[in-house]
Amino acid sequence: MGRGQLRVYLGAAPGVGKTYAMLCEGRRRLERGTDVVVGYVETHGRPRTAALLDGLEVVPRRTLTHRGASFTELDAQAVIDRAPAVALVDELAHTNVPGSRDAKRWQDVERILDAGIDVISTVNVQHLESVNDVVEEITGIAQRETLPDEVVRRADQVELVDMAPEALRRRMAHGNVYAPEKVDAALSNYFRVGNLTALRELALLWLAGKVDEQLDRYRADHGIARTWEARERVVVALTGGPEGDTLIRRAARIADRTKGADLLAVHVTRGDGLAGAGPALLARQRNLIEGLGGTYHQVVGDDVPRALLEFAAAVNATQLVMGVSRRSRLSRALLPGVGVTTTALSGPIDVHMVTHEHAHRSLRRPKDGGPNLPLRRRLAGYALAVFGLPLLTFALTELRGSFSLPTQIMFFLATVVAVALAGGLWPALLAAVAGSLLLNFFFAPPLHTLTIAQHENLIALAVFLLVAAGVSGVVDLAARRSREAARFGGDAEVLSTLAGNVLRGEHELDALLGRLRETFGLDSVTLLERTAGRGGDPPRWQVVTTAGGRPCTVPEEGDTEIPVGDDLALALRGRPLPAGDRRILEAFAAQAAAALRRRRLEAEAERARPLEAVDRMRTALLSAVSHDLRTPLSSAKAAVESLRNTEIDWTAGERAELADTAGESLDRLDRLVANLLDMSRLQAGVLGMAARPLALDEVVPRALDEIGAAARHVRVAIPGDLPEIEADPALLERVLVNLISNALRYNPPGPPVLITAGALRDRVELRVADRGPGIPAADRDRVFQPFQRLDDRDNHTGVGLGLALARGLTEAMGGELIPEDTPGGGLTMIVVLPAGRKGAP
Repeated sequence: MGRGQLRVYLGAAPGVGKTYAMLCEGRRRLERGTDVVVGYVETHGRPRTAALLDGLEVVPRRTLTHRGASFTELDAQAVIDRAPAVALVDELAHTNVPGSRDAKRWQDVERILDAGIDVISTVNVQHLESVNDVVEEITGIAQRETLPDEVVRRADQVELVDMAPEALRRRMAHGNVYAPEKVDAALSNYFRVGNLTALRELALLWLAGKVDEQLDRYRADHGIARTWEARERVVVALTGGPEGDTLIRRAARIADRTKGADLLAVHVTRGDGLAGAGPALLARQRNLIEGLGGTYHQVVGDDVPRALLEFAAAVNATQLVMGVSRRSRLSRALLPGVGVTTTALSGPIDVHMVTHEHAHRSLRRPKDGGPNLPLRRRLAGYALAVFGLPLLTFALTELRGSFSLPTQIMFFLATVVAVALAGGLWPALLAAVAGSLLLNFFFAPPLHTLTIAQHENLIALAVFLLVAAGVSGVVDLAARRSREAARFGGDAEVLSTLAGNVLRGEHELDALLGRLRETFGLDSVTLLERTAGRGGDPPRWQVVTTAGGRPCTVPEEGDTEIPVGDDLALALRGRPLPAGDRRILEAFAAQAAAALRRRRLEAEAERARPLEAVDRMRTALLSAVSHDLRTPLSSAKAAVESLRNTEIDWTAGERAELADTAGESLDRLDRLVANLLDMSRLQAGVLGMAARPLALDEVVPRALDEIGAAARHVRVAIPGDLPEIEADPALLERVLVNLISNALRYNPPGPPVLITAGALRDRVELRVADRGPGIPAADRDRVFQPFQRLDDRDNHTGVGLGLALARGLTEAMGGELIPEDTPGGGLTMIVVLPAGRKGAP
């Protein structure tokens, strides 16, 4: 039996109708005679969804007990034993109750698929692992239930269930998604129009990637190499030259004119690593392409046209943008060049040859060798040619009878090779010409004339001249490549050190400039930025940062200037650096520009963080006011209006009960408002505090009195010989009230909440322990954030300020609030405060 097929309904947001669509598909298949069962469906109390279950066979769920509570889960084995053709399984990302065979529901589904059963399931985009952090950044809510993207990508069919944000909000307002008491808070927080729009875009982009994968897989399976213009993709080829900016903007305009077209940039690096573009230019062009919504790619290949076309075919590109050649007319006449070759081989891909201001201007770097060798080396080569050839001629003349002409030619050829190794190409060519003349004059008959009697000797000398010139060129090229390899090896070592520092996080701008100064032994390295003048003044250079001695105020003051874009430049003072070091300098410059951008982005993020916190606080406060504060106010108002109603003859007991209800509701409202005010004072930094020596047995009873009748479920076991603490009595009482109230809220019936205390050196620890469900270690930081409750099903227990306020007040008194597990289950909150003088026994 083969593996079953998986169909997934991907929802852009909760409430768009994934489960409804899944049940509709199940009913359609059932009507066509397919054996369909419901493995697990969660209707969330929605009547229209529940109505679709009528007539569908439902496999009984498993019941599991965890921490004294009962839960139902998908019974995957029961579904396998039933062996239907299709199983409907809701909420693919669901986490199973501890004790289940599989930790996640998608693992249950994998077992069902392996049994040859088709599965139809649902998942929301926010549960996909790859976008989980993005969703949290957008909505401010972390999704704890996630599943690997690969699970959904492997699905045979993925269908998007989408809805306009406004339509979804209307559906919620009508009570078709959540219970009425949750609607206001949901609309004000997670289900804001901006959030829903962003989630919708995430779902569309993710599904588009899935479609691309399916298309690529189909083409690969069927051996289809030609381009399918299912979607426009514009590829721009970058050489790393200054014309790249022009090409990128032209390609972006072409992509913009074709709605939905992808924009990709590719740079082909030679396989030998000995030639390449400037890192600074490529880094700037990469930023430009990414800023225009495109992607940057780099491939390796010695045959540039073939590498470009292979990349374009791999991404199913439809258009390729290239710049016209920078080579001279003579060069283009001798060799067709990359552009002409690519156009001839492009096939169905349209090639755009874009002109630019740098056309016909070669940007090749000067090569080492020849005139670029040190003067000492060149003089040594010429000296060896001038003195070595006469000495060799004299020696062979003395031994004329011992060697034939071919052997003499070999001696001269060896001398030419030695000259090439010592001084490069031009001294070797001089030696080759001089050697041919000396061979002709002294050793080819007739002697002492430039006339050659025998044709064989003429041919031998001609061959010698050609071989000597060729060997000189090869030896010179090999020596040059060796020098280049050695130099690039040093460059690679410096670049690898630079990359290692970046990976280790050592990418601060000042440290980067300091490393550049140390690497090249410079006096100072200055990063300059061109700023716009004020009041019509011309732009001027401004020092961003410097390392070393006296900084340069303009780039021209430095011995070496490295431009980084249009408005940044590195000025190096100390000594002129050779052109061969420019590649490394450009890499440092690119990293410096990136570090500057990173520093400014971090500063912007730091400035925006308080505003973001204020916005979250405002949103949460509105939610609290609209719901949590309204509840006690409504209860008190209803009780008072009932007491004022003269049409009903209330008994004395009923009046007392109504009065108690009003009083309790107003007390609760008073506590909520007090917490809100204290939290606002904490965040504004204006909370007043008057710490003094204080005994715990003074504060704990007052906190229990404020809690009221529920305090009978609290047991206090505080030793009488504890030292006093340094704290504000009123603030500590507020801390204890919040901690004890939170413990009572989650403590199960039976065991009491336990309050203990102990001294440890100069600290006193006060513990509030309950036997409730506890808090997972991963969520312990989150519970101390304002307006956070881990159990969103409880909407009647406060605004989620208690623990946040307790920690803030404790830290304001110089203490700590630490959560830890209660032995045997539950949560213990530890208030750690500095000890004062010893208390009296």
